[in-house]
Amino acid sequence: MPSPLNEDRPLVMGVLNVTPDSFSDGGEWFQSERAIMRAQEMVAEGADIVDVGGESTRPGADPVPADEELRRVIPVIEALAGQVRVSIDTTKPAVAEAAVEAGATLINDVSAALWAVAARCGAGWVAMHRQGTAKSMQRDPHYNDVVAEVTAMLVDRAGQAAAAGVEEVWIDPGIGFGKTVEHNLELLGSVSGLVATGYPVLVGTSRKGFLGHVARSADGSVAPVTERLPASLATATWAMQQGAQMVRVHDVSATVQAALLVGRPATAAASRSNGSSGRSEAGE
Repeated sequence: MPSPLNEDRPLVMGVLNVTPDSFSDGGEWFQSERAIMRAQEMVAEGADIVDVGGESTRPGADPVPADEELRRVIPVIEALAGQVRVSIDTTKPAVAEAAVEAGATLINDVSAALWAVAARCGAGWVAMHRQGTAKSMQRDPHYNDVVAEVTAMLVDRAGQAAAAGVEEVWIDPGIGFGKTVEHNLELLGSVSGLVATGYPVLVGTSRKGFLGHVARSADGSVAPVTERLPASLATATWAMQQGAQMVRVHDVSATVQAALLVGRPATAAASRSNGSSGRSEAGE
């Protein structure tokens, strides 16, 4: 399998919620035609992967039957396959299998339980940490050592996936999934430790609730979703600087700019080691 990584910059995964109830943009891309148009916009903005999800994983969300989830995502995946790499955001084996058959090549798995499906289908797999379910995860998150516990769980699942034959395995600390604000900040501060495990790391902070609590509005109130772009960019940039090889975001264009800037120092260092000044003829 070719390397999924980009030598010039971290990868940017664009979020495409084909749902009526996702926390940030629920309903905005619920119709297949609108979802496909939005995906094409993200591709034009530089998205490396479009992550298609048909079931909201926001705190308190109700589960969606598999047949309804399939109805939402399969037409979109079929339309996008061949235009951009597509991942399927699901916890259901049947949906994952059908999505891969429709053209998805990565299973973004909130449950961290579908490695056997990925192995059987020949797809890549993202193991994400979540404490509890969507219904229960934010009721009372508790850890003795959130960084150690999340890391151990992810390394264990990633190892099982690799042993089962999955060639492309990612780990994701699951920011906002069964964590308090402090848990999320601790995990963000420890991204480099996840990177040190040797597995490529995906981090998703985009527009999440903890950002609204930390980066409050001018009047001191919790910043609403529409005012979380600066905090989203700051945390994505931090994660990339710490070695995360991919970030999952709603705001693709702005994040691609940040990823290019993060990747530039490494590119410049490589140029110097090869005897190049790294300067353009225009003197930039």
